Amino acid sequence: MIAEQEKQRLDKWLWAARFYKTRALATEAVSGGKVHLNGDRVKPGRTIQQGDRLTITKGLMEFDIVIQGLSQQRRPAKEAQQLYQETDDSIKLREERAETLKATSVHHTYTERRPSKKDRRQIVRFKRNVSL
Repeated sequence: MIAEQEKQRLDKWLWAARFYKTRALATEAVSGGKVHLNGDRVKPGRTIQQGDRLTITKGLMEFDIVIQGLSQQRRPAKEAQQLYQETDDSIKLREERAETLKATSVHHTYTERRPSKKDRRQIVRFKRNVSL
């Protein structure tokens, strides 16, 4: 199931723990400063071990986790979740951000089509009246 080693590359662990779909994406994220190990910015080849603390930023979400295990292979999601433990503060903060994003997206209207000729004429009229 989960192979127990002493150390592993950071980018390979992020891929195995299913934070990123490919190792290339994991490497890019670490190089771009989206992943911090024990509060410090590191390189993708940095070795990690159990007990290390990672801060991973993906979009507007931030994960603060503690490494529980290492795995050389990418396993199913259920097994990958056993490789880390997210802190309670991190879970609470992510839920609050998700609620905030959901509340703000309710007010945003999105049309699934391009404006028709009639719509474009109304837009032009509106812009002309506003600029005067």
